[in-house]
Amino acid sequence: MVYIRAKKVKSDQYLYLVKSVWDSKKSTSKQEIVKYLGKASDVVKDDIPEQYRNDPKILSVLASYNPEDIKKREDATKKSKQQLFKKLTEGNLEECVKIYKGYVEIFNIPDFFDKILRPVMSKVGSDWESGKLSIATEHVASNVAQTLVKIIMEQVSVSGNKKKILLCVPVGEEHHMGCDVLETYLTIKGFKVFNMGTSIPTDSIIEFIDMKKPDMVLISITIQDNVSAGQRLSKKIREHCKIPILVGGYAMQQGDPPKFEGNVIGDISLEEIPKLIRKTPLAN
Repeated sequence: MVYIRAKKVKSDQYLYLVKSVWDSKKSTSKQEIVKYLGKASDVVKDDIPEQYRNDPKILSVLASYNPEDIKKREDATKKSKQQLFKKLTEGNLEECVKIYKGYVEIFNIPDFFDKILRPVMSKVGSDWESGKLSIATEHVASNVAQTLVKIIMEQVSVSGNKKKILLCVPVGEEHHMGCDVLETYLTIKGFKVFNMGTSIPTDSIIEFIDMKKPDMVLISITIQDNVSAGQRLSKKIREHCKIPILVGGYAMQQGDPPKFEGNVIGDISLEEIPKLIRKTPLAN
C-alpha cells in the first residue's frame, strides 16, 4: 500500500510518499519512504511518481492541501511547458529566458529544471524520434536549451565548500545538457563542480581525476547506443581508483538499466541528487 504522510515542521506541512512493507522477522508492517514530495502547499500531481500518480486516494489527500493553490500551480506548470517547447523549437532564446524568469518568480530553479526543462527536452527528443520534428529543429532546440542553462548558471549565487564533483560523458556521447543542468544545480548547493563536456577521451578523464582529485564522478548518458561506452568508462575509472561513481541520464531511465562499475541513478529529482551524494561514502 502506498499513501501520503504529512509531517509538520513549525507552521508548515511537508509531504512524503510512503509504502507499507511487511517485516517478516517482527511480524509487522513498517513504513518506507518512496519519495520526499516537499512543502504541502507546493506539491502538485506531477511530483508523484508516474506509477502512483492516478491513485484516487493519493489524489484525494493531495487535493486537501490548498486545492486552489495546487490548481494554479499545475496550470502555471502546464502553460510554461507548452510555451517553452514552442519557443525552443522556434529558436527564440530571448523568450525562453523570459519564461524561465517568470516561472522562478513563483517557483524555484530546481522546479524549472525538473518540471519544465526536463520534460520539454524529453518531448523534443521523442518528437524527433517519431518524425514529428526534423533533426534541424531538434538541434536548434537543444542548442537554445544549452545556452539557457549557461545563462542560468551565470546568475546563480555560490556559497559553501562541499564535495568536489566531476561531471563527464563517455566517448561518443554528444549530449551534455544533463551535465550542464547538474553543474548549475550542484553549484547552487555549494559543491565544487568540474564539468568536462563532450568528446573527452577516457585517458584524459582519468588524468583529470589524478590532477584535481574530485570526491565523486557522475557519468551522464543520454543515448542508449552510448551505454556500452559508459560501461567501459566506469570500468576504466574503477580499475584506476576507488572513487565513488554515479551513472545517470535519460538512457538510465529506460526500463531495467544495465550493470555499471558504480551506482545507477534512476528517474529521480534534482533535489534528491545532493542527498544521494552526501549518503555515498568517499573512497579511503
